[in-house]
Amino acid sequence: MKVILLQDVKSLGKKGEIVNVNDGYARNFILPKKMGVEATGKNLNDLKLQKNNEKKMAQEHLDNAKALAAKLEAGKVELAIKVGEAGRAFGSVTSKEIAAAETEQMGLDVDKKKIQLKEPIKSLGVHNVSVKLHPEVTAELKVAVKEEA
Repeated sequence: MKVILLQDVKSLGKKGEIVNVNDGYARNFILPKKMGVEATGKNLNDLKLQKNNEKKMAQEHLDNAKALAAKLEAGKVELAIKVGEAGRAFGSVTSKEIAAAETEQMGLDVDKKKIQLKEPIKSLGVHNVSVKLHPEVTAELKVAVKEEA
């Protein structure tokens, strides 16, 4: 019997796959536990429509990420930190502060977890910070760190 899996089944297949199983295994295990449905014409068509919808949504997310990346690369965020003698900074600029300044200054809402800092910024000047918006899209954001008045 051919079955469309509704969830991952160990040693059988992943969600959305069409697998061939014994009739008894399908009737007594897969179907009652709602792990899959019989591969009828209607169910196959539903699966096809669902996969097309997922593909469309994934493309939409990619397009939104590219548009946001273009806005980020065009803009610049300015932050001020306290500086002591010889230009030595007290504290540092973290991804949380960059995300907050980005929301305030540019009106863009980016999660702090997407901002990738190898280490917190501890010096004055302009720094390029990478922001991973999507597995395929990474943007460079300019962060200008200046002395607090």
